[in-house]
Amino acid sequence: MPTPFTVLFGLGILSGVTTALFGFGGGFVTVPVVYAVAARGPDAMHVAVGTSAAVMLVNSLGATVTVVRAGRLRREYVWPLGGFIALGAGLGALAATSVADGVLHALFAGYLALTIVDSVLRRGFLTGGEPRPLSRRTASAGGVGIGAVAAFLGVGGSVLTVPLLRRRGLPMSEATALANLLSLPVAAVATAVYLAAPGPAALDPAAAGLLLAGSLPTIAVLRRWPPAIPDRAHAVAYLALLGAALVTVLV
Repeated sequence: MPTPFTVLFGLGILSGVTTALFGFGGGFVTVPVVYAVAARGPDAMHVAVGTSAAVMLVNSLGATVTVVRAGRLRREYVWPLGGFIALGAGLGALAATSVADGVLHALFAGYLALTIVDSVLRRGFLTGGEPRPLSRRTASAGGVGIGAVAAFLGVGGSVLTVPLLRRRGLPMSEATALANLLSLPVAAVATAVYLAAPGPAALDPAAAGLLLAGSLPTIAVLRRWPPAIPDRAHAVAYLALLGAALVTVLV
């Protein structure tokens, strides 16, 4: 039987795959995993969300450095959107510290379900298109909303930024790469707020360490030798991974 040690390390590898290929930073893997395997007690979901934010901070930073070094940074899609995401992240993380654990669990599952349905039914995500710039309203109000929801649920925001960038015509490879960079302000602000919050520590250092031990080498390998994935297949796989995370949370 697998032990919590091997489960966390193995799913750290999966977290690295989702970071490199889907821009998740690990949130949709680490929250269900820490909740199911490592966290205990009435604050289990808060510990899972806080641990997820810390893991995403390191994963997103590593993936961002790779994107910048490769010359794939597209500033027009990163700023000022990233600044407004950071602002929203502070608000969302503060709100999460005062919400009941069961409510946080239910909202996380609902968030996943709505995202899957929206991406399937609305045009643009599965088909892509020609690149278009972000409007001021999308960058400002949309950025604050993305940051608030992402930090509140400990998911990094890629599930909002990837569909947003897809509907602006970016291919999945670029949308997921930029999602890692846009997850960085969420993870940084959320981790700081969770660590500073009064009450029991909303972070499991041992679980975070095991997850990172699996994820960081995986990210390095996949960024150096990225697999060639057709754009539509990449989009479908993204939605399938969200579905798997939803089932994990519900079960």
